[in-house]
Amino acid sequence: MRLKRLCYEPFLFMVPLVFCAFGQQVIPPSTGHPGLDKYRASRIAIYMDDFGQLARYREANAQLKSPAGKENRVVFFGDSITDMWKLEEYFPGKPYINRGIGGQTTPQMLVRFRQDVIDLEPKVVVMLAGTNDIAGNTGPMRREDIEQNYASMAELARLHDIRVVFASVLPVHNYTPPSQELFEQRHPHEILELNVWLEDYCAENKHVYLDYFEQMVDDTGLLKKELADDGLHPNKAGYAIMAPLAEAAIEKALATSNATK
Repeated sequence: MRLKRLCYEPFLFMVPLVFCAFGQQVIPPSTGHPGLDKYRASRIAIYMDDFGQLARYREANAQLKSPAGKENRVVFFGDSITDMWKLEEYFPGKPYINRGIGGQTTPQMLVRFRQDVIDLEPKVVVMLAGTNDIAGNTGPMRREDIEQNYASMAELARLHDIRVVFASVLPVHNYTPPSQELFEQRHPHEILELNVWLEDYCAENKHVYLDYFEQMVDDTGLLKKELADDGLHPNKAGYAIMAPLAEAAIEKALATSNATK
């Protein structure tokens, strides 16, 4: 008994220290962008408690019935650009479901892909992601890691006979005061490189590439000023351009089959 007590005493001594360490506020390393630093610090609880934010749509998913008959259900899956898109206004009467979550990166989306896409039994998923990976919302990301997350989601979709539409990462601009820091976090050349990979990946794997970028970029390579007030998130004019492009991509996806499995 004396031996057991001696063995446990060091551990018992360390327990308060461990809890004390975990009880302190964790401060992520600086990214060099004050706004992003503040954002990341505000998300610590989410990153630790529900990294993929599965709770966001859990109840809504539970209340959603399976597609009826020949319903061509489509899930729009992405970050804030999807989250802010009022699909019912741009696609009236369409069975389109919004499963965007502001600020998310591809690893977070991969975590919730089964719950928020596969389990909803859509015919098509329209994925728009990557801009927050480039910014580093959940930490530094290599382009190769972003690409692997894209590929993992596409492969999961194919296994469940869900057609895949990959949307290009949107361009950004720095034409207004609110856009300055958001622009600095997302270098145009990184967006271009990711879009080149996406387009090639879609061609090689028979997915549909939805090219928002080409229709929204100006002659300097940046997002047209009138399409986003903050240089990143589309306004009504921006979504008005995106909607018919998305509709055409969905129709193209529905006309094809997942031939390669």
